[in-house]
Order: sequence, then structure tokens, then C-alpha cells
Amino acid sequence: MKDLLAYLTENILGKKDFAIEEEIDADQYNLKILAESEDLGIIIGKGGQTIKAIQTLVRVRGRLENKNVNVFVEEKKQPLN
Repeated sequence: MKDLLAYLTENILGKKDFAIEEEIDADQYNLKILAESEDLGIIIGKGGQTIKAIQTLVRVRGRLENKNVNVFVEEKKQPLN
């Protein structure tokens, strides 16, 4: 699932400047896209249409593998100097 999400995100943004965190509980997969603040609008899209489409595609793949999948978007934290 993580590879599909990375593929979709990379092609939507046109760059690889993001990270994906994966948390796995028994049968629940939580995937979090960590991106720069200026990229969040592109990932979310107008009215949330883009992120909803991403979530749908990843959930369909999850159902084929009998897994529940959630996708979240979050701003990447900058390291403190």
C-alpha cells in the first residue's frame, strides 16, 4: 500500500519531496503523507477532491488484500536548529 501511495503522491506533486509514515495495527493500516506546507493544497485539492480520490484508490487496494486502510495528510515538521 505504501508503494501505491508513494507513486500517486509523487506523480501528483511532480517531485519526491515528501515522506510516508506507516502504522500497522492488527488489521488496520494508517498511512500518513508528510509534505511541505506549500504542497498540502495540491495533495488535498479543491474541496478535498484529490485526497478523497487518493484515499479511494488506496482503500480499494487494501480491500483486495483484506485490510482496512486510512490515509492522512500532515505538514512536514522542520528540524529545530
